Amino acid sequence: MVFSSGLFLFLFLPIFLGAYFAAPERWRSLVILLGSWAFYGWWRWDFLLLFAGVKLWVYLASLGTERARARGDETAATRATAVGVVGALASLAWFKYAGFGVENLNLLLAGLGMQPLVMAPIILPIGISFYVFQAVSYAIDVHRGDAKPARSFLDFAAFIALFPQLVAGPVLRYKDVADQFEHRTIGRHDLAVGATRFMGGFCKKVLIADAVAPLANAVFDLPGLGAAGGPQIGAADAALAIVAYTVQLYFDFSGYSDMAIGLGRMMGFHFLENFDHPYISKNITEFWRRWHISLSSWLRDYLYIPLGGNRLGRARTYLNLWLTMVLGGMWHGASWNFVLWGVWHGTLLGVERRLGEARGGKAPSWGALPTLLLVMVGWVLFRAKDLPSAAAVLGALGGPALGAAGWGFSPLVAWQLKGWSLTVLALSIPLIFGGAWWRRAWAHAQAPDRLRLERWQLAFIPAFVLAVLRLSAQSYTPFLYFQF
Repeated sequence: MVFSSGLFLFLFLPIFLGAYFAAPERWRSLVILLGSWAFYGWWRWDFLLLFAGVKLWVYLASLGTERARARGDETAATRATAVGVVGALASLAWFKYAGFGVENLNLLLAGLGMQPLVMAPIILPIGISFYVFQAVSYAIDVHRGDAKPARSFLDFAAFIALFPQLVAGPVLRYKDVADQFEHRTIGRHDLAVGATRFMGGFCKKVLIADAVAPLANAVFDLPGLGAAGGPQIGAADAALAIVAYTVQLYFDFSGYSDMAIGLGRMMGFHFLENFDHPYISKNITEFWRRWHISLSSWLRDYLYIPLGGNRLGRARTYLNLWLTMVLGGMWHGASWNFVLWGVWHGTLLGVERRLGEARGGKAPSWGALPTLLLVMVGWVLFRAKDLPSAAAVLGALGGPALGAAGWGFSPLVAWQLKGWSLTVLALSIPLIFGGAWWRRAWAHAQAPDRLRLERWQLAFIPAFVLAVLRLSAQSYTPFLYFQF
């Protein structure tokens, strides 16, 4: 089930909110758990067993950590935490990376003249990367003493299953919402703010991301792109596809985050922000402080710092930074595209850190447009089906000099360009940069000015109605981050 569907809007959400508000506060965690299981199980009920198993495994391991610490046995506490973390990560490794590992092993075996391994296809459970990371952070925080253990398995299970952020984030940490599970109040202001945030995110997804998606798909989904004898695309094809995907990904994922934060607010939860206008960043270091903030901070706190951070010398600092980004790339997907995407960003971060050391610790400022161009090169790796197709798209930007089909649009792509998609793409770019102005104006506005700004938010209502009407006329379009 997805937020941008009639089933969710007109059946699941009204029933869930009705049951949630009718239930006494002490039973609301149970309503969250049952509702979230129904939300997740609508896709495949059998994967609920894995979902529940990961939660139970980590919860029991963390109980073991606390009991061992109460006895003064730090060795046993560490062992219990390791069991919980390794078990959770093992489930992620099997479902997400086993096929990738066997595929590459078979390439090696073929080169040695040996028979390949035969492995049945593995279906990737939706959202496994997100809920495993949340479970791992809980186990580590309990071990570090940064978070109190959950009052009950019900609270912990409801935290992991919380459907607004279950399948595509933000990546929550129990210590940030533990108090809210113990007690939360819901006023009319929370409902109004949450509903407005949800409607804004819904409009981002349906009216913008889904509208520009065909422009990116027209190039990236060409059959045989990058293969020998495959289709040739022009520089205009590649440029349009890259810009369209840059816009699509931003509005798709930030839209999902807005919807998740809005739904959480309607339930009395205050989630941390996940985006801060990343496309206005002046360098890649700043970009990663603004893009997918919950994942960036997770990688820093649970990977980069435990690896040694910047405490073990310059060479080790660069290695840790690079490894963190490579593993962050692999978290997004089991393919060499994502590995190279992590390498790309890890290398850029390393270059900025080195130049910053020569400037007294301040990273260089490339400017918003050059930084965005660097990000867009990475998005080609992120979107392309494989490395040859990514190379074909990047190579096409060189026009005839690199053997592509000229500077213009190729017939294979031109017939797929629609006026509506092109219009939305043109309008969306000012929205990306105008949103930063709106956030600053909102943050500094006093009472009379803020009231005027709030009135502008009423525009979400007709836009939301239009989005619902468009939703009824288009095919199913899942969020991009569902695949991770």
